[in-house]
Amino acid sequence: MATTITIPTLGRRARWLAVATAATAILLAASALSFGPRPSLAADATKPDHMISVTGTGRVILAPDVADLRLGVSVQRSTVRAARADAAKAMTAVIAALKKVGLADADIQTSAITLQPQYDYSNGNAPRLIGYQFSNGLTATVRKLDVLGDAIDDALAAGATSLDGGMFRRDDDTKA
Repeated sequence: MATTITIPTLGRRARWLAVATAATAILLAASALSFGPRPSLAADATKPDHMISVTGTGRVILAPDVADLRLGVSVQRSTVRAARADAAKAMTAVIAALKKVGLADADIQTSAITLQPQYDYSNGNAPRLIGYQFSNGLTATVRKLDVLGDAIDDALAAGATSLDGGMFRRDDDTKA
């Protein structure tokens, strides 16, 4: 007696579905290892297991031993020549006062010179030139802080019209 088994052939759509299912199963099996548990910290196998790391910040505070002053003379005159001459005369007196308290020539330097025209805008008319303002600034390094007050007072008394500020610093901070 003969037995016949009939196996129906899959349709086109069913074959593609079977191939897609098989491919998905293969991909899941291959990637299953990457979904497993992992250590919380990655470690480099070439480095030792135990390591000490130290980070620090240092701070050094030094008392200043030098002061830099910015002094200026500003005059307004009717001509450039008169403004420049009077500013130079006043600045010469300021420099002499600084030298008198012990500042060296090398510690006194001109830092700025400006000349600005001055106009009268009153009466609603066009501006009218009335003169010139000449300003001369210098920087003075005071190396003996005990004469700093005298340097400021004497410079202002000699004709300085501005003290634009001062900065305290350490002359040589390499030891720090």
